Amino acid sequence: MPYSLVSAATLGFDLVRLPGGPDVAAVLLAGLGATPEHLRGWAAHHPVVSGSAAQRTRWSDRAARIRETAAAGVVDLRTARAHPEARTEALVALLEQGTIGDAASLERLLREDVLGPESAAAVEVGTDVRELAADVLADAAVAGWAAAAVADRDRRAATALVEKAGPVPPPDLGPATGALLELADGMAASDEVRRGRWRVAVDEVREARRSWAAAMHGAAWAAHVSGRTRALGTSQLLAVGAFRAAGFTPGDGARGVWNAFSGVVQGVAMADLLDTAALEQLLLPWLLAEGSHPTGVHPTSS
Repeated sequence: MPYSLVSAATLGFDLVRLPGGPDVAAVLLAGLGATPEHLRGWAAHHPVVSGSAAQRTRWSDRAARIRETAAAGVVDLRTARAHPEARTEALVALLEQGTIGDAASLERLLREDVLGPESAAAVEVGTDVRELAADVLADAAVAGWAAAAVADRDRRAATALVEKAGPVPPPDLGPATGALLELADGMAASDEVRRGRWRVAVDEVREARRSWAAAMHGAAWAAHVSGRTRALGTSQLLAVGAFRAAGFTPGDGARGVWNAFSGVVQGVAMADLLDTAALEQLLLPWLLAEGSHPTGVHPTSS
């Protein structure tokens, strides 16, 4: 399944269950927030531009290794068939780690959406610089995607090239920036008691899954028609880091806690364009877990 910024919550579902998922989210956020100077900086540090013949060869070999490792995918159940005693363990791992998309989908998202025609910075610097910058970001993103299998030295080398361009300003989150930042900071500070409340809340809303999916789709459509797809995608990627910083496990992500939290993020980000019923549906897990609606968002007045 291809990823897109319209369905960034789906990408988030994969990222919160991968060891290097927050690193991938950070790379994508860097691309979303990049100025023309950042893109030129990444391009200038690309080994094709700045490296010796040996450095260019090492970069090419490293990029190939990273992608070959990532393409190997997740848990292989064929191995489990040959070892029945390992099958249960493999099935649990598949639930927690099996991804909806793949590394190739991730790279397409970065090149075509994050640094695509909707990126004013990418348009300004032109195709050549954009492609070089995309190479640098894609290496780091794919290395993060396959962090459990990629050699540490390859992952560090790919990440180091991204860091050379300096800190990237926070990307635009749209009209609800303050509420979304407060939401992310609050979730990131969770303790075991709070995590427990969220797990209980997820169990309580599980039967309303169909209504939740419709509300998520409606919010994504509202973002598309209002020109806020990049802002909504950015909000979901920011939530990935908050979810993992909160101490939730890949199992929590697989069992619905991520979907619940990403729905809250979707609702807060698009609250001004959603009807009351859809907004209440998306915010319900927060209300159950926290005892009130997110700051500044009041569904009954929408």
